[in-house]
Amino acid sequence: MSKPVVLIAEELSPATVDALGPDFDIHHVDGTDRSALFAELATAQAVLVRSATKMDAEAIKAAPRLKVIARAGVGLDNVDIKAATAAGVMVVNAPTSNIISAAELTVGHILSLARHIPAASGALADGQWKRSKYTGVELYEKTIGIIGLGRIGALITARMQAFGTNVIAYDPYITSARAQQLGVTPVTLDELLAQSDFVTIHMPKTPETTGMIGAAQLKLMKPTAFVVNVARGGLIDEEALHEALLAGTIAGAGLDVFVSEPPTGSPLLGLDNIITTPHLGASTDEAQEKAGVSVAKSVRLALSGELVPDAVNVAGGVIDSYVRPGIPLVEKLGQVFSGLAAHSPLTSVDVEVRGELVEFDVSVLKLAALKGIFTNVVSETVSYVNAPLLAEQRGVTVRMLTDAESPEYRNVITLRGALADGSQVSVSGTLTGTKQIEKIVEINGYDVEVPFAKNLIVMLYADRPGIVAVYGREFGEANINIAGMQIARHEAGGKALSVLTVDSEVPAGLLASVRAAIDAEIMVEIDLTD
Repeated sequence: MSKPVVLIAEELSPATVDALGPDFDIHHVDGTDRSALFAELATAQAVLVRSATKMDAEAIKAAPRLKVIARAGVGLDNVDIKAATAAGVMVVNAPTSNIISAAELTVGHILSLARHIPAASGALADGQWKRSKYTGVELYEKTIGIIGLGRIGALITARMQAFGTNVIAYDPYITSARAQQLGVTPVTLDELLAQSDFVTIHMPKTPETTGMIGAAQLKLMKPTAFVVNVARGGLIDEEALHEALLAGTIAGAGLDVFVSEPPTGSPLLGLDNIITTPHLGASTDEAQEKAGVSVAKSVRLALSGELVPDAVNVAGGVIDSYVRPGIPLVEKLGQVFSGLAAHSPLTSVDVEVRGELVEFDVSVLKLAALKGIFTNVVSETVSYVNAPLLAEQRGVTVRMLTDAESPEYRNVITLRGALADGSQVSVSGTLTGTKQIEKIVEINGYDVEVPFAKNLIVMLYADRPGIVAVYGREFGEANINIAGMQIARHEAGGKALSVLTVDSEVPAGLLASVRAAIDAEIMVEIDLTD
């Protein structure tokens, strides 16, 4: 019996091949040569790439036997995940391979800013001996502000504390217990910006976080303070940063990532008080080796028919066909849940599965729930392998509950959580009809039946006449089209819950205006990520 063909399309470490082992027929090709790549893909069951090889829909179509695409790194911009999923091809990456490298680069930027290392080195190379010009500052007893206290943020915390610094952090999803465990003082974003001598940002890039450090936030910082971004391009408004650096609003900045890469023609590159690197967060030998070894192990699992915990799309494995449709449903429920819970840190979550599903192994649904909950919350790429660790790091307890009884639906899955402020959040979903339509059937104890949509708005307010007309007019005047709507209540004159699906994203200012107009207790918009 012939061995499965594994195609390595870019240069990977020898440790990657060693991790694959002797059970595969390993082929090599230059993945940038499309004709050569397509010829090899014809027989390949797995392909390992880095960033140069484009595994788009055309390449996937050329690989009829392909079972898994493995990206030896974090990003997946060169892989068409939707096309892979449609073809039944699993996509895996190495989401935790670069966290130490990224943390160390952040520290390097902070040290370089504090001591003017790049500028001083450049001046000396030009024959200039200007010691007084490059007088710096010590890190000792300075305040380091970390925006986003995920895995990378925690690593930076430990390293900066070794310098004798005071570390404060802003992360709306971190409990006080987790912050205390790390020795970090939790503060608001405005407090962090005003108090910090060095600010470093480690948030996911979402519509809410894009440009989260803009002109108003930079004005809150000390004129002696520095800001660093090695996370995602666009978290800092580059135009506002340029103006702040020119005006001396802040002392300097360090950037490893940009809105457009490479940042050709960016005015930031010509400033004396900025340090820039060409997206080097994962550019270490160790990170590259970890990435290669990690995806090699995933390929072994995938080709042996086992569940791959860090699969991005879970298109394979030993998940029962009856359970599989529930995975995307539960991921979406997790995103809705995190949107409803955004006002306070999560302390515990129960994943409740009721109905015929409990006859099967449904453990993957707990992973799917956690993946959905953390997708738009943390800066790391969330996968089935790191989602439980993300919950553990944040002090979130997770339980899986099953019950064969399901009075209203054949199967129903509920995510029910407790928040640090004492409130509770719940959302339930099911698959209905022969087309297995994904629907929300309960929110915070209110029965609804709403198909999922990219843009959802959830409102809770006092039940009284005219409310629908009020928010309908507000959205209409803003040219926001309401595609669907459902209202639920327990009794007349009590509380009413409205769930709207709209055709476009709703500006935060409009949400605030509608909330004030109807005096809503809850008013949240939830944008579901594909």
